[in-house]
Amino acid sequence: MLYAAQTECVVNWTTRDGWPVGVMHRFVWHEERFWITCAVERKRVAALRARPQSSVVVSSEGTWLGGDVTTTAKTLATIHDDRETKDWFYPRLAERQRQGDAGIAEFLRRIDTPGRVVIELDPVSWITYDGNRLEASLRGMEYDPAMAKPTRNPARPPDGWITRWWTDAGLGD
Repeated sequence: MLYAAQTECVVNWTTRDGWPVGVMHRFVWHEERFWITCAVERKRVAALRARPQSSVVVSSEGTWLGGDVTTTAKTLATIHDDRETKDWFYPRLAERQRQGDAGIAEFLRRIDTPGRVVIELDPVSWITYDGNRLEASLRGMEYDPAMAKPTRNPARPPDGWITRWWTDAGLGD
């Protein structure tokens, strides 16, 4: 359920000098694997080709599941640049990111560009945490996956802050 609710993950890999790094990515969960995309010239592509050992972190924060559910998958990465993979992946990613035919079509127009690859991240082991399951146990209750904790993030915008959405500015989505 977490991977249906969340659209973002952190993909982690190592640099050639051994430093772990990670970047936020939009993802598709398909055939028990994470799938992401980026431009081939991104350093992570060469790094994952050389060292496919990687990880993916997904949190429920900001979703209808509430906060306090996370998974970390140790993964092995495979880089795909074939048309067949792009043809099934791009529409699935577009459907997770946009609504309506026009929004999906625009997303596809922008993402299906030369020099883009699809990265498959195949889990080999898991670290999971379900704070809702723990809460039920601490209260002596049966676990109900529909029970969710609201976010605990107390951050609020500073006084006077006004969020301007692209759509409000007449610049599309």
